[in-house]
Amino acid sequence: MRAITFDIESISDSVVRGHVDVNEQELIVVAIHDSLTGEYTSFSREELPRLWPILEHADFLIGYNSDSFDIPLLNRYYPGDLTQVHSLDLLVEVQKVLGRRLRLQALAEATLGRGKSGDGMKAGEWWREGKQDLVRKYCIDDVRLTRELYDYAIEHGKLKFKDLRDIRDIKLDTTHWGVRSSAVLPSLTHAFPI
Repeated sequence: MRAITFDIESISDSVVRGHVDVNEQELIVVAIHDSLTGEYTSFSREELPRLWPILEHADFLIGYNSDSFDIPLLNRYYPGDLTQVHSLDLLVEVQKVLGRRLRLQALAEATLGRGKSGDGMKAGEWWREGKQDLVRKYCIDDVRLTRELYDYAIEHGKLKFKDLRDIRDIKLDTTHWGVRSSAVLPSLTHAFPI
């Protein structure tokens, strides 16, 4: 099974009370981990035509806050419909069990013992300053954390978070992760040659 773990960095002048409106965002970088090759790669907006065939050949997409942010934003650039690719949003899985949202930083620190390499709100600033390599690295680092959290959950059936002073477990049923019901969605229509 080919799984693509991915994350997006975007830019906008519009942030309302800390909430980012996906419709006001412009994509600047997409980073992926391809389970087929084991490689981490990034794509700028101009390089997206190289990304589409990879996503179209994926059996499974893995992201963090991807259902409400990454996939809708990426779909604005894709000539097809990426919601047709089976996906797993780790944030949604955590929220189902915990009843609230957690930041990627909180899960990574408690589960993996390390956090993010930067602040996503700075990515746009870095991009404007010409620090594209820094944005790509930061985005790839987030993909690496997401992939490692996914792998940890598969192996241990849980993730961890810090609740006040204590580290607590979030028990997750991972048996359905990566398994696609044929009744859920039709096959993806490929926008690019195979």
